[in-house]
This record gives sequence, structure tokens and C-alpha cells, in this order.
Amino acid sequence: MSLTTGLAALTRDIEQSGYYPALVLDVLDIAIADEPVADHLVHVETTFVMGEIQRHVTVLVVTGTRLIVAHVDDHPADDKRERASAAATTEAVPLRSIQSVAVTYGVQSPEKHRSGAGPADVTVAVSWGSVSRIDLEPADCGDPQCSAEHGLTGTIASDDIVVRVSAQAEGAAAVRSAVSFAKGLSAATASAAAPRRSL
Repeated sequence: MSLTTGLAALTRDIEQSGYYPALVLDVLDIAIADEPVADHLVHVETTFVMGEIQRHVTVLVVTGTRLIVAHVDDHPADDKRERASAAATTEAVPLRSIQSVAVTYGVQSPEKHRSGAGPADVTVAVSWGSVSRIDLEPADCGDPQCSAEHGLTGTIASDDIVVRVSAQAEGAAAVRSAVSFAKGLSAATASAAAPRRSL
């Protein structure tokens, strides 16, 4: 994909999302820094917090060397803020630093699933070691009669960026785009991690 084609498709999808497109494009322009755009995913999410509607957009952009993550939140006017505001954050991660690309498929009636049919929803989780979550629970020895204290056990999971796309909320085309993006990002990280041959 050429620089023009990749950037044009990204611009089109951001403008079609309708979520502060000028702001999103401005912050991405700085982060992309004229590098060719290989692939992208634009995801707009609306949530209800304390009875108020809040919107968020997450844009993932793959270039030849980096994954760029842009996230924009809006903050409606309230008793503490006279005017609505928004916060925009970008992060650029070298592809070689990405530790995993996890894709979770949600499939309804799995017994009827046919090869090539898309999922009902897909969750793409990308980690590069920036944010980790620790889940702890009481440990046990497996003996239901034992009342001794066995301490805690747990897992550490990386959750740098997680995007969930649902066919019911965003449509089947959005789910297909998310799957395609995950496939492309997996391929890009594999290429970045491959050892280079010396000449």
C-alpha cells in the first residue's frame, strides 16, 4: 500500500467516525511523522458514566517500523467544567517491542460455525510491557477439609491496549476490519522480530 493510499484510507475512516476528526488527525500527524501507513483500525466507543454519555476513540496505525496508538476522550461540561473538553494521547511503539498480539473470537452457535465465517465479536489485545495487571486470589492445597492459610496465587497479564469490536454494535464489516488488522499486525511484528541476515 502506498503512502497516499494508506493515509487516505486512514483519513477517510477517521472522518467517517465523526468523532472530532480534525483533532484526531492532528495528533496522529505528529505521531506518524510522515512515515507510510501500512494498516489501521479506528474504533469509536460510547459509554455511560454516572448517567452521562462519554465517547472515546482509539486509533491503531501500523507503519513500517511502529505501532501508533491514539486515544481521545471527551469530557462533557458539568458543575466542575463550564465547557466540554477532550484529551488526546498518542504513543508510538517499535514493532520489535511488541510482545504479543492476542485475538479472542466470540462465536454464537459454534456447532454451526463454518470455515471462513466471521465471529460475532472480536477482541484484539496488544501488549508491549508498558502496563501490567495483577490478579490475585487465595491459594489452596486442593483439600476441601484443609483450613490452613496458603497465601495468595495470581497471574500477571499485560494489557497495554485492548479493542473489542462487536457485529451487533458496529456491524459485521467493522469486525472483519478488526480481524484483518490483527492479522496484519501479527505479520508485521513477526517480520520485525525476525533475525536479520548479515551480508
